[in-house]
Amino acid sequence: MFIFLLQIRHMVGGHPEVYMFAVYSALIWLVWGIKTLLSRRYRPFTGTFTGTTSVVVPVVDEPLDLFRDVLRRMVDQRPGEIIVVINGARNPGLEEVCEEFAPLVRWVHTPIPGKRNAVKVGTVLSTGEITVLVDSDTVWTDGTLVELLRPFAEPSVGGVTTRQRILEPERSWITRWADWLENSRALYAMPAQSVLGQVGCLPGRTIAFRRSILMRVMDAFMTERFMGVFLEVSDDRTLTNLTLKAGYRTVYQHTSLVYTDAPLHVPKLFKQQLRWARGSQYNTLRMLPWMLGHAPVLAFFFIMDILLPFLLAGVIGGWVYRATVGAGYNFYEGILSEYGLGSGVAMVLGLMVVSSVLSMALRQMRHLAEKPGDFFRLPIFIIVSTTFLMPIRILGFFRMGHASGWGTRSGAYAGGTANDELVDQLAAEDEPAVRSAAADSDERLLAGLGFEAAPHTQGAVAVSPRRAARARVAAPAPRPSRRLNPKAAWPYLVGTALLTIQGALIV
Repeated sequence: MFIFLLQIRHMVGGHPEVYMFAVYSALIWLVWGIKTLLSRRYRPFTGTFTGTTSVVVPVVDEPLDLFRDVLRRMVDQRPGEIIVVINGARNPGLEEVCEEFAPLVRWVHTPIPGKRNAVKVGTVLSTGEITVLVDSDTVWTDGTLVELLRPFAEPSVGGVTTRQRILEPERSWITRWADWLENSRALYAMPAQSVLGQVGCLPGRTIAFRRSILMRVMDAFMTERFMGVFLEVSDDRTLTNLTLKAGYRTVYQHTSLVYTDAPLHVPKLFKQQLRWARGSQYNTLRMLPWMLGHAPVLAFFFIMDILLPFLLAGVIGGWVYRATVGAGYNFYEGILSEYGLGSGVAMVLGLMVVSSVLSMALRQMRHLAEKPGDFFRLPIFIIVSTTFLMPIRILGFFRMGHASGWGTRSGAYAGGTANDELVDQLAAEDEPAVRSAAADSDERLLAGLGFEAAPHTQGAVAVSPRRAARARVAAPAPRPSRRLNPKAAWPYLVGTALLTIQGALIV
C-alpha cells in the first residue's frame, strides 16, 4: 500500500511512466470492492424443498475411520439413498464400512479409475430429484442436507454448494492457511457470485444438482475436450459450467456447512493447488465466450484470476531488474536523505510492512472479525499466498493443454490414455454387456462393464471418459504410439507473450 500510494502520487503529479505495481494494486482493490459490494446483498435461501434426494459418493481410498464417520453423518440426515461408487481397485475395507449402513447405503464398484466416471455411475443409478455429489473425505454438520436443499424450492436454481471449512485447522500451518483461504472465499467471492445467480464454480466437496440437468449434460461432461485432450480434473467446475449454460442459476447456501481434509505436506499441497489452477483456468477459457455474453461480472472475476499472477510476476521482475541496474525513480530518496541510510532503510521497510498488513487486514476484515488472532499471522499469510500460489497459477496456465490425472490420490485416474487398456481388456471379456454413455440415458443398467456390486445394489456402469461416446466398446485394436499434442503449446505462447510484454515495459 505504501509503494502504491507513492506511485499514484507520482503519476498524478505528471510523471509519464505507468507503474505496473500501481496497476496490479488497483485491480486487486477493484476486484475486492466489487465482491464486497455484491456480497453485502447476499442472504441465505429460506424456502423448503420437499422432493427426493440421492447422495453419490465417489471414492478411491480413504482411512476407514474417517469414511465411516462421513457415512454416519450422512445417514443421520436421512437422504432418500446413498450410493458409494468405489472406483479403481477393489477395496474390501470400504465395502465393509458401506455394509454397516445398509440398506440406506449401497455400494457399487467400477474398475475404471476416475471421479467423472464414478459420478456418472452414481447419477445413473440414483432415483432422487436432487443428486448430491460428495467427496469421500467431507464431513457434514447438523443440518447440512436440509439447508443445502432449500434453494431448490425455486425452480430456476439448478446447482447449490455449501460453506466449506478445513477439519482441525490448528494441526499445521498448511491446514490453518487452507482454512483461511476457504473462509475468505466463503465470505466474499461465493456470496457475491450467488447474488448474481452465477457461482462460477460450485466446489465439489458437497454440491447438489437437479438430476434431470446432470442426465442432460452427462454426455458433454464425459467427452468434452480442451485443446484436443480430455481433462479429468475440475469436474465440479465443468458441471457448474454446463448447468449455467443450460439456463439455470447456480447459488451458494451459507447455512449449509461441511468440513474437509487438507494436505499436511507441501508436495501434496502443491499437487492439489496445481490441479485446481489448471482446472480453473482451462474452464475459464472454455467458458469465456458464454460468460462474456451472459455473465460479464463473472467473466471479469475469472479473467483477473488468470491475469493477476502474471502481473505480479512482472512487478517482482521489475523490482529485481531496477534494483540490479539502478534504473527508475527513487521514491525513497527524500526519506533516506533526511534520516540517513540506516534509519531511512529501517523506516522504509517498516512502512512497507505496516502498510501491507493494514491493506490485507482491510481486505480480510470479515475473516478477522471471526478470528481476530489471525491478525498477527497476516504477514505469514501474505508471504505464503504470494510466493506459493503465484508461481503455481502461472505453471497451471502453461500446463492447461496437458493430459493429467488426479495427482494426489494413489490408484486414481492417471490422465491421458491411462484407462484405455483396462477398458479394452474388460470389453473383450464382457463385450455383450457393455453399453455406452450415449446409449444408457436414464436406464438402470443391470450389467455394466466389469461390474461388482453389493447384493442390495441394482448395478453399475463402467465407462472410460475417453471412450464414453462410442455406441459399443470394440475388441482391442492396435494402439497408435502416443504423439505430442501441438495445441498444448498455445498456453506457453500466450503466457510467454504476457511476460515478454511486461519485460519490454520494464525496460
